[in-house]
Amino acid sequence: MQEFNMLTETFSQLLQEQVLRAEQLKNTVHTDFTKRPIHIGIADGDGIGPIIVRQAVKALQFLLAREIREQSVILHTIEGLTIENRLKTGKSVPDDTLQQIKGCSVLLKGPTTTPGGGTMTSANVTLRKELDLYANIRPVCVPEEGIDWIFFRENTEGEYTLGSKGIEIPGLLAMDFKVITQAGTERIARAAFDYAHQHGDCKVTIVTKANIMKKTDGLFSAICHEIAKQYPEVECEEYYVDIMAANLINPSTRSSFRVVLTPNLYGDILTDEAAQIQGGVGTAGSANIGSQYAMFEAIHGSAPRLIEQGLGEFADPQSILRATVMMLDHIGLNTYADQLKHVLDCMHQEKLTPAPGGMTTDAFGDEVIRRLQVLG
Repeated sequence: MQEFNMLTETFSQLLQEQVLRAEQLKNTVHTDFTKRPIHIGIADGDGIGPIIVRQAVKALQFLLAREIREQSVILHTIEGLTIENRLKTGKSVPDDTLQQIKGCSVLLKGPTTTPGGGTMTSANVTLRKELDLYANIRPVCVPEEGIDWIFFRENTEGEYTLGSKGIEIPGLLAMDFKVITQAGTERIARAAFDYAHQHGDCKVTIVTKANIMKKTDGLFSAICHEIAKQYPEVECEEYYVDIMAANLINPSTRSSFRVVLTPNLYGDILTDEAAQIQGGVGTAGSANIGSQYAMFEAIHGSAPRLIEQGLGEFADPQSILRATVMMLDHIGLNTYADQLKHVLDCMHQEKLTPAPGGMTTDAFGDEVIRRLQVLG
C-alpha cells in the first residue's frame, strides 16, 4: 500500500508539471534567425559524428568565407556533448554544454549515443525540451518515383515527454505516459499548414491512431482538423499510422502525399521508413525548429559498429550535409543552400558515396567543395 501511495504521488507530481508546461506554452518569444551576427554552434557528437560533421564544417567554411571573415556569421565549437562526458556528469546534456548551446541561436549537431538501460534520457530529447524545439522537419525526395514528401513531426510531446519517468510495480506491471497538449498541437499543425500554404502544396496528411489512443491522438486529430479550417485552399486528410506506413511503400499511393503531419513517435518511425526509401537514413537531414532556437542534425545514430569495425572513415556524410542545407535556408542564406543542395543531388544521382575500398568520407567532402568551386 505504501508503494502504491508513492506511485500515486509521483503521478500527481508529473501531472502538475505537465499542466504547468502546457500553460507556459501559451507565452513564447520569437527569434529572428536571419538577424546578424548569426551564431552557429557546432557539436561533433559521438561515434562517426566528428567524421561527418567535419565535412559539414568544410562546406560552411567555404560557402560562408566572406560572412565568417566579416563576422556576420560566427561558428562556435560546442564542447562536452560526448558520451564520455555525459556519463561522467550523469546528465544527458551537461550544464556547461547546455549553456554553450544556448549562446547560439542555431546548432548543427552530430549524432549522439544514448546508453542502453538506466535512466539517462537521449541528448536529443533533452535538447528538444530545453530549447523547446517543437517542430521536427524532414524532407524526403525521390523524383524518379514521384516522391516529394516533407514531414512535420511534433517534437516535444507524445511518448517522449515522460519517456524516462514511467512507473513500475516490480513483478506486476509498468506504465509509461503519453502527453498531448492543446498549445503544442496547435503550433505544429500551424507550421505544417503554413508550409503547405506558402509552398502551394495542396494537401496535408494527418497521421494518428485516434481509433485506439482516443484521448491523446483524439485531441491531436481534432485540433489539426480545426487548424485546417483556417486554410480552405489546402486539402486535409487523415490516415492511421499503420496504414500510412503501408502506403509509403505502396507505389500506387505514395506519390499522392506531400506534407505529412504527425505526433512525435509516429513521426520518428515514419521518417526513418521514408529515408530508407530515399536511399537510407544516411541520405536524409533533419531540422528541429523552435521559437527561439533551431537544431539541425543527421537523422541516423552514431554508428558505433562502424567505429568498432574500423570503418568510420567511410561513414556517409550526406545526412549532416542535407541538414546543413536546411540550416542555411532557415537563417536566410538561400543561395548557399541551393548551391549545396544542387551538388548533393548531383552526387546522389551519380551514386557517389563513401564505401570501403572506394571513396572515404573526407574524399566525399573534398568532392563537395570541388563542385561548389565549379559553381562559383
